[in-house]
Amino acid sequence: MKFLLNLLRIIVGVLFIFSGLIKANDPLGLSYKMDEFFEVLHLGFMSHYSLVYSVAMNTFEIVCGVAILLGYRMRLFSWLILLLIAFFTFLTAYALFSGTVRECGCFGDCIKLSPAETFWKDVALLVMILVIFLYRNKIGPLFGTRANGALMLLSLVFSLGIQWYTLAHLPVVDCLGYKVGNNIPEKMKLPPGAHPDVFETVLIYKKDGKEKEFTTENFPWNDSTWVYVDRKDKLIQEGDGEPPIKDFILTDFDGGNQTEAILSETMPVYLFLVKDVKEAGKGWDEKIHALQQQQAQGKCYIYGVTASTKDQVDGFVKAHGLQFQFLNMDGTAIKTAGRANPCLILLEKGTIKGKWHYHDIP
Repeated sequence: MKFLLNLLRIIVGVLFIFSGLIKANDPLGLSYKMDEFFEVLHLGFMSHYSLVYSVAMNTFEIVCGVAILLGYRMRLFSWLILLLIAFFTFLTAYALFSGTVRECGCFGDCIKLSPAETFWKDVALLVMILVIFLYRNKIGPLFGTRANGALMLLSLVFSLGIQWYTLAHLPVVDCLGYKVGNNIPEKMKLPPGAHPDVFETVLIYKKDGKEKEFTTENFPWNDSTWVYVDRKDKLIQEGDGEPPIKDFILTDFDGGNQTEAILSETMPVYLFLVKDVKEAGKGWDEKIHALQQQQAQGKCYIYGVTASTKDQVDGFVKAHGLQFQFLNMDGTAIKTAGRANPCLILLEKGTIKGKWHYHDIP
């Protein structure tokens, strides 16, 4: 029994530390995933604090994993880790059976798991943790009180420190499609052999106070008494893959598509990503002004990329003395491309040659 308990302790502890570290590498990414859950659970007011929850959860996960490995205060941490895995299992079950969230983000963006894989992984962990919980009194501390306490404090400081670093700069390991070295046009293609999602257009019409859904095949075209209400796209066949980069579409504020021109440009192109100009960080003005001088000398092009409105952008440009055109892109695509607001990306013929947090713009 002792061998089994030690084995389960190692498996659970290592998995929790590994999972926490992967997400600690990109706490903003987890906060975006939390926003999805808050939206489908109708808890939108909690989105204002999603980054705080993200940092706290990653820290808690790492510290709990270390505590289980060390056998530190097992009465307390066996309860905590049981409650944590019960919470995770509920979330992954909801993601699987509701179909409203396609990925739970349990291993961040570095290791993609389907909702089913994630759920059964948590069920297996729940069983192992239940065994640890039931026999917690048989698990003794690995080291002395001082050594265990020092290691626990070190795990707390490390987990908070790495998240501070990634938020002040960029993730240490970039697991997204926009990492340095990737070619954007290539990453916009489906993986070989993969098939996209198949959707069917559903038309919603109303008659005699009742709404009914029709497809283009069964719509009663000869009955003009039906009144149009809405339309939606219904998923009828889930694909088995998706491109690493989606929704990379750059348009000017008149609706003109500039994507192809920018991705095929032979001269270096800097994309200054500012998802929301009202929430942009500070301290980058002088560096961008120096870059503008290079543009004036014909050495490069600079484009701002934002999800904000034209009026908001006009005020932002004037306040910071910017002298380059701003383009519009989907906000989700922007925050996927750069985990900072603002973030600077260097492109050469569509290939990402550099990416910097606004603190680190060269």
